[in-house]
Amino acid sequence: MELSERKKKVLAAVVEEYIRTAEPVGSKTVVETAHLQCSSATIRNELAELTSLGYLEQPHTSAGRVPAPKGYRFYVNELMEHRPVSGEEAEVINRRLGEKTEQLDHLMGDAGKLVGQLTGYPAVTLSSPRSVTVTRVDLLYVDPNTFIIVLLLSNNTVRNKLVHLPFSVDQGLIQKVAALFNAGFTNLVESEISPVLISATERAARDNLGLTSIVAAFVIEVLSDSGSGEAYVTGESSLLQHPEFRDPDKAHRVISYLSDSEHLMNLPSADVAGTGSRVRLIIGPENLAEELKDSSVIMAEYDAGEGQRGLIGVVGPTRMDYSSVIAKLSYVAEGLSRLLGGGEAPSGFGKMILKGDTIDD
Repeated sequence: MELSERKKKVLAAVVEEYIRTAEPVGSKTVVETAHLQCSSATIRNELAELTSLGYLEQPHTSAGRVPAPKGYRFYVNELMEHRPVSGEEAEVINRRLGEKTEQLDHLMGDAGKLVGQLTGYPAVTLSSPRSVTVTRVDLLYVDPNTFIIVLLLSNNTVRNKLVHLPFSVDQGLIQKVAALFNAGFTNLVESEISPVLISATERAARDNLGLTSIVAAFVIEVLSDSGSGEAYVTGESSLLQHPEFRDPDKAHRVISYLSDSEHLMNLPSADVAGTGSRVRLIIGPENLAEELKDSSVIMAEYDAGEGQRGLIGVVGPTRMDYSSVIAKLSYVAEGLSRLLGGGEAPSGFGKMILKGDTIDD
């Protein structure tokens, strides 16, 4: 059934008033806020019909209405006005995203803190997987039963492992294996390190002790870990400030779910049209995870450089000011895209994100 224009205005009034107050909305309030030329009795009939259609819910018989997930979804898709960030908000975002940090994990964590301050909700930042390779292999001889594997990666990180052997090995074999790994394993992604390559290297080293397999296993492990996406969550405790999460057990379930990066990497998505950038919104029961059935997730996509994409967003109650949050996330995502994607930063970018600037939401 297609909603009439009056029903749409009534639904919008209920959603926006409930977002503002967190209290059920009655017919008298709708009359005052929706600017409709009709009586309270007519509005009560419209509220009843919207409830029967599943757009609204009535917590108690004598109470007003609150939006149902179906109502929120219709509001976001059809009724919501897409607002830009204010000049003050833009200035703060530009200043806080000002200087690209050397470590991507710092930048992601700092961007999440900024989003949390701007919105008042826990912030989630996801960086997509990157192709990482080994650029240098060093095997450091310690004693006949011990050596250290040192790997320099293409993302300028170093990984090492101390290896204790149940047998003795001479320093010459250690040096030979290192030379063969630098010749044959550098600049390869994980999928290119095959059993055939490992066996050929073992034969070339005349290694019948299994040193090649030990080093190859560590290289594969490091490339697998380093090539996975990263997830960061900040501001989890801010959930407790919202009436929907004053039950500590309920808040704990959501926070525990957010703490698992594998869960975050598998969040579903539904694009929101009309945002100017790709924004994903999942409302209440649209979430596949039981822990998020009473929550909404909004994520904005950003360009992470080298053909990679990332996501930054928030998790909060379904009673969320979607227009405001989407505007702020879109603006931060645009700033990250310009920083990481190699473009020009927005004018006004100045100091680092961690300078402690705050803004009232």
